[in-house]
Amino acid sequence: MLTKTNPDEIQSYLTDSSYLPAGTAAEVVFPENADEVAAILGRALKERTPVTASGAGTGTVGGRVPRGGIVIATDRLDQLRLSKRENGPHIAIAGAGVILRDLQRAADEAGLLYPPDPTERGCFIGGNVATNASGARTFKYGPTRNYVERLQVVLATGDVLNLRRGELRAKGRAVTIPLASGHVIEATLPSYEMPRVRKHATGYFVKPDMDVLDLFIGSEGTLGVVTEIEVRLLPKPIGLLSGVVFFTSDESLLGFVREARERSFASRGFGVCGDGGLDARALEYFDSGSLGFLRQRYETIPAAATGAVFFEQETNSANEDELMTEWLKLLEARQALVDDSWFATNEQDQSRLREFRHQLPVLMNEWFARHNQRKVSTDMSLPDEKFPEMLRYYQAVLQPSGLTYTIFGHVGDNHVHVNILPRNAEEGNKAREIYLQFLKRAAALGGTLSAEHGIGKLKRDYLPLFFSSEQIHAMTALKVAFDPAGILGRGNIFPEESL
Repeated sequence: MLTKTNPDEIQSYLTDSSYLPAGTAAEVVFPENADEVAAILGRALKERTPVTASGAGTGTVGGRVPRGGIVIATDRLDQLRLSKRENGPHIAIAGAGVILRDLQRAADEAGLLYPPDPTERGCFIGGNVATNASGARTFKYGPTRNYVERLQVVLATGDVLNLRRGELRAKGRAVTIPLASGHVIEATLPSYEMPRVRKHATGYFVKPDMDVLDLFIGSEGTLGVVTEIEVRLLPKPIGLLSGVVFFTSDESLLGFVREARERSFASRGFGVCGDGGLDARALEYFDSGSLGFLRQRYETIPAAATGAVFFEQETNSANEDELMTEWLKLLEARQALVDDSWFATNEQDQSRLREFRHQLPVLMNEWFARHNQRKVSTDMSLPDEKFPEMLRYYQAVLQPSGLTYTIFGHVGDNHVHVNILPRNAEEGNKAREIYLQFLKRAAALGGTLSAEHGIGKLKRDYLPLFFSSEQIHAMTALKVAFDPAGILGRGNIFPEESL
């Protein structure tokens, strides 16, 4: 097992994509199997040494920024194989260090689909599980949780736990986990209700009689170290229709999204190839500020456009033309700039549309580098009926502020990212004040603090806006039941002093 202690060699493992200052660690270890992870944790427990699990470093909330001690780098837990259960689904068995794009490529070559698709595909599967990662296709397929069939997790005690979906459930809110060592974990699930949103990555996922497997998904490395994951794969869609469609008003655009969402929900259950009619698998929003950035590279964006939606619809040879007609009818009814919009039915053109979607973060990163400032970005999702009000609130606060901003993202799930782009320290302070306003309004409307990126160390101080002190205390008690010495993921979700 490789161990690195040289400060120059371990520096890259002390940060992530959150822009938080680098953390500290005495060593970074690179285990190659669960037994080696167990040995590391057994030593750490005996010495009361903090341990931080490290993925690819693509996280945006500081989850892998260590607070001293040991970093467990999962890079060498990178075995991947595809299989098929007897009389069951196709599956992929992946070490925590398998890169998402490699899993998706292997599935695609086998004529299969792994639906979760976070924007950053250089992430590790273990990190996806730790944050319950999602992405654009979540609108149709849901987040990572929906595809996890089995987890191998090493607990803070050094016990290796293998959990297969459906085999171990809570009894009401009581969790009992017998371990091979003879120890038994007994814990009580917090009593809070999950918010009425389709995307949620804030604190622990809990509900009465839940599958214990789900407790670890989205737990951000605070309950155990995930070493191996088994995920369910789906048949690859036969065809795909994509579009970037432009609008001249938010009213028309939101009307289009609302109807596309309602019709998609009505069509669900008819298979993966669109047999049930109009059924978007992705609905992504771009506001006028986003289009302003994108015009730097896409001169054909219509001058009259004040917003756009990227959509995808799965098709087959029998219904492709019919579905294209249905989308055009809906767009015309909602006053879209149909003649100036872009559509794709082949892989080459679809790649261009996906590239358009991914260019905005690239352009904003160039802005941050130029102005040497950190972005201020939201990650809240809202209930269906509250999202239009929240979008209007974003605009009403930002338009007169004098700040540069973009609003884009997963509008089908009422989850857009508001990115405020300060040019100097004064604007940075103003942006953070506005961000706090947005959090308070989202909490009042029944939204969630994080829809897909998690809490980490960056957002933990905002938990009291969304949970009562009693609920947070119940979450910390759950953490302590699995990690009595408090060595795992210190500072993630909860301040260190609260444990």
